[in-house]
Amino acid sequence: MSSAQSSPLKLTIGVLIFPDSTQWLDFAGPVDYLHSHSREYFELLKWGAPHIVEKAPSIQWHFLSASGTLDPVHATAGPLQTPTTTFATCPPLDYLLVPGPDPAIQLSEEGTKFIQDRFPTLKGLFTVCTGSVIIAKTGVLDGLQVTTNKMVAAYMTEFLTMSKNVKWVVDRRFVVDGKVWSGAGVTAGIDLMAEFVRVNFDPELAQVVQSMTEYKPNPAQPDPFAHITKDLKFD
Repeated sequence: MSSAQSSPLKLTIGVLIFPDSTQWLDFAGPVDYLHSHSREYFELLKWGAPHIVEKAPSIQWHFLSASGTLDPVHATAGPLQTPTTTFATCPPLDYLLVPGPDPAIQLSEEGTKFIQDRFPTLKGLFTVCTGSVIIAKTGVLDGLQVTTNKMVAAYMTEFLTMSKNVKWVVDRRFVVDGKVWSGAGVTAGIDLMAEFVRVNFDPELAQVVQSMTEYKPNPAQPDPFAHITKDLKFD
């Protein structure tokens, strides 16, 4: 993705929501922050210097429920979320965002197949909080460096099992390994998306949105919450 492109960059992004379990901010934060850089957002506001708007990508969102249906979904807070597509009808995606549910949840067979089938063709996979724990169970994260919520990691290493085929890195706010972008606890999803913007979007556009949102992104390190996992060992 080069800022030198003359035509608008077009991104198609899916968001996978788990009924009654997904932390609302896990996806509301990253979705809203990324969409604040979009052509659609600037046109809605009817604001922005033309040379900035020209650099803004066009972003189309598709929301899926882990239930595989179009039934409205309750997150942990906020209004009902209405899926726009299903595993069976979802169009091709450039990126998929998986926010965090209860880490003990298992994806359905249909959901697992969807992840396994779509992962090779995705330009990138975003996970926030425990989303990485769920996706790790599908096998697509094997051999990759991935992070997750630190308190959950501490709990799971004592009482449950985390995928032993994943290289868990739990002393950072976010981790990028190839096309997998993983954020740690809840609010780290916004920093993860800010890093994606920094790497892939025009720097002037990124700076304008930081000023609009009055948000200064945090780096991956130092992570002020790294002390939570400083003694963890993954066998």
